[in-house]
Amino acid sequence: MAGPSSSHRMLSSAVSRALLRPQTSQSPSRIHIHRACSNWAPRISSAVTRSQLAPKQYATSKSGSSFALSHLILRRRAFSSSPVSQHGHIDPPKPGEELTVTFIDKEGHSHEFKVKEGDNLLDIAQANDLEMEGACGGSCACSTCHVIVDSEDYYEKMEEPDDDENDMLDLAFGLTETSRLGCQVKMNKDLDGLVVRLPSMTRNLQASDFVSK
Repeated sequence: MAGPSSSHRMLSSAVSRALLRPQTSQSPSRIHIHRACSNWAPRISSAVTRSQLAPKQYATSKSGSSFALSHLILRRRAFSSSPVSQHGHIDPPKPGEELTVTFIDKEGHSHEFKVKEGDNLLDIAQANDLEMEGACGGSCACSTCHVIVDSEDYYEKMEEPDDDENDMLDLAFGLTETSRLGCQVKMNKDLDGLVVRLPSMTRNLQASDFVSK
């Protein structure tokens, strides 16, 4: 079996040949380097394992142009993934703990849902395919989840909107005295039976649109 130094020379030669091939529109250098490494790596893996060779830099040139392959590490890497954030996903309420909320859409149709305490109106709407955009992802940085609370009594039961929500409500289309942002209204027992209306249209202005650039 070839030793570490010989293995590196073989790999360097393969990489050089790949780099010197005619270029195409699909980043040929990367494609050919990948193929060269894939072909030679199995042959020298044991040598690399024994010697724990440090990353090296291989370079070659063609017609005055320089190409470099830096930090070549012939080791297996474990792949990992991060959980995907599912905006609008809600879990069903436990039996006996259901809260009722009704949305009246732009066409005047009512949609009643059983939800659990802590669910916000934006997530409830999106989980049930109602037309509520939530362009900022529920971070209180736009007005596209604007809803109109149908009853002043229920509006008074809600926590008062903070300054950030009020700033975004100022951008909302069709603002009323009982307007709220759906992402900021969380269901609780006091709001059981809540009815909200969706405005006829929304205005997609975000806080970032007013930041000096």
